Amino acid sequence: MKYTWIKAFVIAACLLLPQRLSAEQTLACMSHGLAEILQAQSALLAGDRHESVQWYLKAANKNNCNAQFNLGVAYHEGKGVQQDYADAVRWYRMAAEQGLADAQYNLGLTYDQGKGVRQDYAEAARWYRKAAEQGRANAQTSLGIMYKNGEGVQQDDAEAVRWYRKAAEQGYAAAQLNLGTMYNEGRGVRQDDAEAVRWYRLAAAQGDAYAQFNLGIRYDSGRGVPQDDAEAVRWYRMAAEQGFTKAQYNLGVMYQKGHGVPQDYAEAVRWYRLGSEQGDANAQLGLGWMYDKGRGVAQDDAEAVRWYRKAAEQGYASAQFNLGLKYVKGEGVAQDDAEAVRWFRKAAEQGHAKAQRDLGLKYRKGEGVRQDDAEAVRWWRMAAEQGHASASNSLAWLLATTNDRQIRNGREAVHYAKKAVEAEEKAYRRDTLAAAYAAIGDFNEAVRNQKRTIALAQSDGKSDIDGYQKRLRLYQQGKALYCPDGPGC
Repeated sequence: MKYTWIKAFVIAACLLLPQRLSAEQTLACMSHGLAEILQAQSALLAGDRHESVQWYLKAANKNNCNAQFNLGVAYHEGKGVQQDYADAVRWYRMAAEQGLADAQYNLGLTYDQGKGVRQDYAEAARWYRKAAEQGRANAQTSLGIMYKNGEGVQQDDAEAVRWYRKAAEQGYAAAQLNLGTMYNEGRGVRQDDAEAVRWYRLAAAQGDAYAQFNLGIRYDSGRGVPQDDAEAVRWYRMAAEQGFTKAQYNLGVMYQKGHGVPQDYAEAVRWYRLGSEQGDANAQLGLGWMYDKGRGVAQDDAEAVRWYRKAAEQGYASAQFNLGLKYVKGEGVAQDDAEAVRWFRKAAEQGHAKAQRDLGLKYRKGEGVRQDDAEAVRWWRMAAEQGHASASNSLAWLLATTNDRQIRNGREAVHYAKKAVEAEEKAYRRDTLAAAYAAIGDFNEAVRNQKRTIALAQSDGKSDIDGYQKRLRLYQQGKALYCPDGPGC
């Protein structure tokens, strides 16, 4: 399954030099220490950061806000001086209190991140707002995020949109991305796929990898644009080539399936590997599967296990399930039902239907865990409620045929057996439905369904005709089936 979710994010960066100030600001906070500023900039151009810091210090002591801001950056980044976030905050504050917008933004950032000061979202929002009201796009974007998340301000999607829009209209890519996300989700604005695409495209054209990825998703799904696999591949590739792991994974899927590009398992493996090496769990699962099946690489169970495990240890349910299967089969690892149960349980507890089914089977058989039909019923019911037909059938059979009165439940058995048959009619599923009807004493239905079972079995030529006929005779005699050992008893 490809990544299909879209999420806003913030780009927070310290600027080395402030943007151009208004004449009033220049007069107010940059009229002193101009000679020292020139010396600092000359030293910086010569590559001597330590010397540059010394000249900025002289200008800052003359209350030059530009120098104060640049000293803050130096301490923040540890360039020319030993890194010291508290000193960075001290210098940012001096410049910010004189109205320098970039210093106000960076001071807000320190409160936002809790670097050099105690984290304080309200203070972060206060300083972001001061810079935002002076038109700084990065501050407008950060303030928008505060409103979206309800951090330091009352949560307000409409206000988030308002600030994102101000920055987006200045061409700020992060704001364009976030504004696109608000249109995508219908937060603070009417949901509008075309508008989402428009803003994503503007950010993507500036090289924003997240926006390129989101635009790829749009072409992949056909939301807001005509569905176009080739265009999806083009945008995924742009983001992937910037190292964006989710795009690398999705691009791998496109190569694996041959969507928008000729099918090429080796290329799929290459992109999965790039994402995997950066820790992307989906890519690790994909790479593990390619080793498992020998697609694009030599088949290698040990490598499959290695990549499944990496994804599983990140909590990825599908990888946990696949790793459990390898322990069941003893492929790439020593066969170990207890380990299989452990990984099935982790996936099952996250709602993975196949893992719930297989965990139920382990309880039913007592493999890797103490035999417990009640636990088997519990896990099979969870899977069945998600529409897993095989689990529905297993559950129905146990409910219909067990001689444990606390578990036997014919009416429930009929319900789940019907669901299994409706999903796909097979002889063994009709057999279960017949047993379920017999369990509630409806032998006419039991006989009718068992005859249908035999007809299906005869047509496929593979099923246990003798067992089905034996059960038909039982139902014709008005007897229900008790089969504690499972199907085929």
